[in-house]
Amino acid sequence: MSAPSQDNGWLRAMPWVFVLIWSTGFIVARFGMPHAPPMKFLAVRYALSILCFLPWIWVARVKWPTNRTQWLHLSVTGVLMHAGYLGGVWAAVKAGMGSGLSALIVGIQPVLTAIWLSAMGGADGRVSRRQWGGLLLGFAGLLLVVSRKFGSGGPGDHANWINLSFAVLALFSITAGTLYQKRFVKPCDVRSANSVQLMAALVVTLPLALIETEAVQWNGELMGAMAWSVLGLTLGGSSLLYILIQRGAAAQVSSLMYLVPPCTALIAFVLFGEPISLITVAGIALTGFGVSLVVRSPKPVSNG
Repeated sequence: MSAPSQDNGWLRAMPWVFVLIWSTGFIVARFGMPHAPPMKFLAVRYALSILCFLPWIWVARVKWPTNRTQWLHLSVTGVLMHAGYLGGVWAAVKAGMGSGLSALIVGIQPVLTAIWLSAMGGADGRVSRRQWGGLLLGFAGLLLVVSRKFGSGGPGDHANWINLSFAVLALFSITAGTLYQKRFVKPCDVRSANSVQLMAALVVTLPLALIETEAVQWNGELMGAMAWSVLGLTLGGSSLLYILIQRGAAAQVSSLMYLVPPCTALIAFVLFGEPISLITVAGIALTGFGVSLVVRSPKPVSNG
């Protein structure tokens, strides 16, 4: 197989690899959350991720952003898409919100992104009727997938103004971060770009981690969760998300988030034996169909 064919195959597979990796986030939370407070876990995750990127950047002689403006834009996206989004989700779950409700709230992101793009207009911002239909179908499928999780998280599974605020913070952070990166961040090497984002996230998260009173309980489950968070979710998932946003339309990239809860349900079935009902299967199918409508390239207009 020629190099161009291999590159095209990787580009086609990239969104699905991203969804698979990103879907393990809730699995990691299941292993790591009982043993560490959210901000301490995330601060260590960011620090270890930076320590992994820096030698890679040095050995590969990767160039850093060339001006202060680009550093600033990358820092803003880092605060939004790492500190804001991850911090909000983990804090909401730690404060008692079930995974179903948190996934549903954050799952509104593709719709918010489409509303913003439609309001702003522009070549990259137009959302067609077909894409709107796909977004609504995807959200309906998401609702079916997570419906079985409502009220199934035990005594601590409840919503209050505290964990709802954290979840909404995560929703607006990932939405704003996606739009901001697409609008302001110029293409640069994903390794240096991700490092700058992580540094900014660490600066914001570390003070919050220092005021948490709960201690970190290092054990096999926590170390495994941390290792995958760094190597899989940050070095792999976050890097793929950066590349996808740079290459694709924001509404199309955001719609991939609809596939995360269904994929998480399948992983949980394989790893933990969590049951999958017919409603879940229907939700997965509906979500997949909705996303396909959003990401499908429009048919070329014939001149004949």
